[in-house]
Amino acid sequence: MTPYDPALSHLAIARDILLTPFGLDESKLSKVLASMFSHKVDYADLYFQFTRNEGWSLEEGIVKTGSFSIDQGVGVRAVSGDKTAFSYSDEISEQALFDAAKATRTIARQGAGKIKVASSLQGLEGLNGRALYLRDDPLNSLDATEKVQLLERLEKIARAKDPRVVQVMASIAGEYDVVLVARSDGVIAADIRPLVRVSVTVIAEQNGRREVGSSGGGGRYDYSYFTDVLLEKYADEAVKSALVNLDARPAPAGPMTVVLGPGWPGVLLHEAIGHGLEGDFNRKGSSTFSGRIGQRVAAKGVTVVDDGTLQNRRGSLNMDDEGNPTQCTTLIEDGILKGYMQDTMNARLMNMPVTGNARRESFAHLPMPRMTNTYMLAGDKDPEEILASVKNGLYALNFGGGQVDITNGKFVFSASEAYMIENGKITYPVKGATLIGNGPEVLNHVSMIGNDLRLDSGVGVCGKEGQSLPVGVGQPSLRIEGLTVGGTA
Repeated sequence: MTPYDPALSHLAIARDILLTPFGLDESKLSKVLASMFSHKVDYADLYFQFTRNEGWSLEEGIVKTGSFSIDQGVGVRAVSGDKTAFSYSDEISEQALFDAAKATRTIARQGAGKIKVASSLQGLEGLNGRALYLRDDPLNSLDATEKVQLLERLEKIARAKDPRVVQVMASIAGEYDVVLVARSDGVIAADIRPLVRVSVTVIAEQNGRREVGSSGGGGRYDYSYFTDVLLEKYADEAVKSALVNLDARPAPAGPMTVVLGPGWPGVLLHEAIGHGLEGDFNRKGSSTFSGRIGQRVAAKGVTVVDDGTLQNRRGSLNMDDEGNPTQCTTLIEDGILKGYMQDTMNARLMNMPVTGNARRESFAHLPMPRMTNTYMLAGDKDPEEILASVKNGLYALNFGGGQVDITNGKFVFSASEAYMIENGKITYPVKGATLIGNGPEVLNHVSMIGNDLRLDSGVGVCGKEGQSLPVGVGQPSLRIEGLTVGGTA
């Protein structure tokens, strides 16, 4: 009996969708790649993509908006030194490929280079057996009526939680993404990527005051992932957040001890230091972490990883968008900077290993080093012990938006759910708290690390240079000393 090989199945499905209907095969792709090497080019690749996605939104008990789209095309890239030429087409054909390939040769001088293009394409060894998620189309897992019923059920659950809930908005989104990469070094690889998400937002009113709470989650599943138990959990979290803020007092301001909750607060870690550990910023010297490998950049006990191999997670991928297997990369270990997240070009120019972090929003975008699931590993402190150790401080349990400058690590984040800690106990909720600081400095002020590592529920979206991608974040509870809190009190 022949063992089931998910990687081969991915490639077979991708061929059937992206190559065969357009009269393409591996030999023709090899000819297109070879045409770019009539000039001095170091590397070239073709990125084919087919995407189906949909969104449904409910408000005031009615599904008011719905969307559905299909997109397909191919991106053609050539790299020479640190220069990149890129062209894309939403028409997939042999002629379109040769036209796009011709456009990419503008970055290199006439004449054959020393690097030779591979004469044939083969699957990549490291992808064999890799199946972090199902390859089924999640959009087909429920029919239209069932999708509407899911939203109506979620709204009903949320409204029943408390009479102060006056409005509920709910949405679902699904995506089926098929990608195929053909490279000049002879590698051909493919991935089938499902993605689903549910969101719920509630508005609660009391004595003329209105507050908002939201929750949701998802991952690389189909819609059957959203059981009634999970919908109940999302509704609970959204309603609790809104009701807590109805009773919130203005947040105080000034430097204080801050305890960050587990899970989604890891978004602060993602923004404040994650982007600064991406290879392109460090190659160019624009990151505050540039040239600091082997140096202490955080307190002892702080270990941060980027892991694209977690089963079914929103930020996970069987392969990155250059066809390299994703991996778990240790970025900071016990406070010492160990490495950066790399794509092929930046790894080559920095003489460092590729880490499987090349990502792109679509075939019409260039790949660049990006995070997948980035989180801090657990420590040994009980979260109750951490809270009990704080005489006066802030407990930040959930975050809204934030901004960061990767050149110096400075950040500003707003807490959407926060409480005061007095004499080791959580007392009253506060509203309007913002955390202001410097990412590398904050890492050095971590004094206690909880044993309660948690990843987010599957809602993260990361933006970089105009490209948005699904990501995961996480962390255990953390005690941080002397963090500046901007408040309204």
